[in-house]
Amino acid sequence: MKTVEIKNDDIKIDGKSVQIISGTIHYFRVHPDLWDDRLDKAVAFGLNCIETYIPWNIHEPHKGEFCFEGICDFEKFIDKVNDHGLKLILRPGPYICAEWDNGGIPAWVCGLEGVELRCMNDIYVKALTDYFDVLLPKITPKLYTNGGPVIMIQVENEYGSFANDHKYMQYIADLYKKHGIDVPYVTSDGAYGHYLIGGTLPGVLATANFGSEPEKSFANLKSFRPDSPKMCMEFWNGWFDHWGEQHHTRGAGTEPGGAADVLEKMLASGAHVNFYMFHGGTNFGFTNGANGNYRDEYAPTVTSYDYDCPLNEYGDASPKFESCQKIIAKYSNNTAIDRIKPVKTICPASFELTESAFLLDNLDNLKTSNGSSIMPPTMEKLGENFGFIHYRTRLEGPMPLETELSCNVEKLRLFEVNDYAMVWLDGKYLGARMRDDGRNAFELPPIGKNGAILDIAVENCGRKNYGPYVGKDFKGIAGCVALELQKLVNWDYNLLPMADLSRLKFRKFNDAPATFHRGKFEISEAGEAFLKRPGTKGLVWVNGFNLGRYWNIGPTETLYIPSPVLKKGSNEIIILELDHLDCKYLEFSPEPILG
Repeated sequence: MKTVEIKNDDIKIDGKSVQIISGTIHYFRVHPDLWDDRLDKAVAFGLNCIETYIPWNIHEPHKGEFCFEGICDFEKFIDKVNDHGLKLILRPGPYICAEWDNGGIPAWVCGLEGVELRCMNDIYVKALTDYFDVLLPKITPKLYTNGGPVIMIQVENEYGSFANDHKYMQYIADLYKKHGIDVPYVTSDGAYGHYLIGGTLPGVLATANFGSEPEKSFANLKSFRPDSPKMCMEFWNGWFDHWGEQHHTRGAGTEPGGAADVLEKMLASGAHVNFYMFHGGTNFGFTNGANGNYRDEYAPTVTSYDYDCPLNEYGDASPKFESCQKIIAKYSNNTAIDRIKPVKTICPASFELTESAFLLDNLDNLKTSNGSSIMPPTMEKLGENFGFIHYRTRLEGPMPLETELSCNVEKLRLFEVNDYAMVWLDGKYLGARMRDDGRNAFELPPIGKNGAILDIAVENCGRKNYGPYVGKDFKGIAGCVALELQKLVNWDYNLLPMADLSRLKFRKFNDAPATFHRGKFEISEAGEAFLKRPGTKGLVWVNGFNLGRYWNIGPTETLYIPSPVLKKGSNEIIILELDHLDCKYLEFSPEPILG
């Protein structure tokens, strides 16, 4: 009989004491054709366990609509973990943080009337229960006790950083029990008083998240739970980046405070460790989150989730791989250290963008739903996670009146429009704003007696994934649009998740704001590739695969193209440039440029 037990300050698998040396790989940040490669390298690194989250918003993107295929096929990922002889720590949420949009909670949940997230709110609990009743039966067969690799399952995630509703925490644990999950339950929180008090449950293993000074964190943990094993569920050996900031790195070696130095202190003390991250991967498409603890703070995460960790974004060894591998070998009595081969990269020739498709001309070809409303609805009210939303209304005229002074200019103000809003009047582009508070107005040209059409397209740049504004960072027009302080009413809207670009109507090349551009490039051999940033701000699709966002405020200057996305011969690329391109000729880089 297979067993996993936590008792007497020890973790035992089948009755034998085990020191867990784990690493995080998010299946949803790695192309599925590369899962085996990343797991091969986890074994070579010396790990005996993998850890991953499960993000609710990609598995139930719309209410009652489930997806467990392709990059969402977590069951296949779990099977591959098992095939590689590794154990697995599973963290199903429902909230995951992870610098992921909305911390993984779907937009439709946030749009439910009267909902309050992550507590015993009846509306939220109903949505969560319905989801877990579908998800958890897929997990139960993968438990170690049933022949699978899952040795632990986490209850919620860093809950002590958000609230202290222990009835809610216990409700999730009870759902696990209802579905026959009989491996040990764990929690993870910051290693300080109120985090541990708020985020833990009696009889459940409490673990801590930190990046340095393990002695202090483990002392706090031991003070809180004297008889429990010491475990760092998230060893922050690197960090993530926000747009407009510097690229984060940290020392790799055994120098004081270096990643290998901190790792050795933990392993030498007998602690269990999970590298967060072992391999970061990529925030493909629109999936990145954002940070901001207060209403006026907003810092979206970049597309690359390289994290400066042992295995970089495209699967190559970073300096941390070798330095930490040596420490792991020392404490796992591994005398043979595996070297991994460098990843094959390619740098295709530059190529020309030859066709363009204006966003406003293609609304009918892009929309998944549309309608009319007195006040403009948010994406959450319409149940949409990702992409753009378009609004249209008519301004009455004439403005200004003939009797008014010629210097009187009407001003259009955007109040809490989230995030990147582009504005047109009768098809003339007036400009863009990023999360404006109404102070920076658009000056309107004179409007005739027949009025004018106002178009606003808003990009969701990523919902906040941590802190009190998780679930409250509404996208689209969350406040209002006003002529000075007069609210505009009666809007038409179109949801534009950009999941399918096949119906776009391309014409001759034209570098105008909010325009798709298309071109083709050739490759003769497979490999990982890196596209240089093509313009000011936008997104890139290669052969229909959404690579994610770029932005000239940095720090990243390239987009990673996974080798399975490419094909020998001709490859199609589509750019959605929201401002203007740097050039109609695009270039690749021989290596990533992260800043």
